[in-house]
Amino acid sequence: MLTIDQTLKVALMSCAHTHASGYARLLAARADVELVIADPDGFGDVSVPGVPVVASYDEAWAHWADGPDAIVVTSANAHHHALVMEAARRGVHVLCEKPLATTVADAEEMVAACREAGVVLMTAFPVHFSPAVETLRRAVQDGSLGEIVGLTGTNNGKLPTGRDWFTDVELSGGGAMVDHTVHVAEILDSIFGPPATVHAVANRILYADRAGEGAETGGLVTLTYGSGMVATIDCSWSEPADSPTWGGLRLQALGTGGQLQIDAFAQRVGGPGQWHPYGTNLDGELLEAFLAAVRTGEAVAPDGEVGLRTVRVVAAAQESVRTGEAVRLES
Repeated sequence: MLTIDQTLKVALMSCAHTHASGYARLLAARADVELVIADPDGFGDVSVPGVPVVASYDEAWAHWADGPDAIVVTSANAHHHALVMEAARRGVHVLCEKPLATTVADAEEMVAACREAGVVLMTAFPVHFSPAVETLRRAVQDGSLGEIVGLTGTNNGKLPTGRDWFTDVELSGGGAMVDHTVHVAEILDSIFGPPATVHAVANRILYADRAGEGAETGGLVTLTYGSGMVATIDCSWSEPADSPTWGGLRLQALGTGGQLQIDAFAQRVGGPGQWHPYGTNLDGELLEAFLAAVRTGEAVAPDGEVGLRTVRVVAAAQESVRTGEAVRLES
């Protein structure tokens, strides 16, 4: 086990994900972290003064004689599996971007490998740490809303630019439904557990000229639970290109005793074309939780298991789109 004051050696594996730059800045600013950045795809736009950037994963693994203590996986989705499996083989702790994998089988193998190796595996769901989301969790748990009968979730955003792999089905695993279902699915999982069935529809009405072949740009996922509760997730790339922000996440819960609406990114000021957030830095909270878990050797939420469960939801949604039928999840 690492000591409480020991400097942690962390490798940021890939600059492919849009979160890589933010994670790099936050990690580099910490006095208890020594960071190296791997940029094997040559994006060249993620750098922090004083932090070495290497051109391959092999160089990142070998940057320290005894290897890193932890890695943060910010590669294209299809490359998560290989990086996490290698980390497990080396006994290195992992924070992996969402979705955990592009297939259920890969996600299951990743979770099992990390469990067997005794290393922390966490999934990068920053919105898990939103104070607004915690308000919803408490309201449900303390019964102030009565029995929850319905919930609507919205995770809309811009179609990603500058990182074309997001709309390449081979690299991402899908389109907007893959990109934006999992955040809301994780929040619902943390409150209600996994759903019983999944039904979904998808389309390419918006931005079809910019999306890769087969990548949906709009979708609606409907989850039903054993209690009879129904939840929907609007998971579309529907923000206009000139929007002042990438998008947002909102939830509305309807119960027999009342209703509650939350906006995870409501803490902001701005005018026309401007968006200036303030308050809790959710990426910072995620990294703080992960680094604390690395020191103790015990994963905390959002862990790899919930990452796996949300991949199962996405896979069921994709199957439902193909068949037109609701898909029952295994209990």
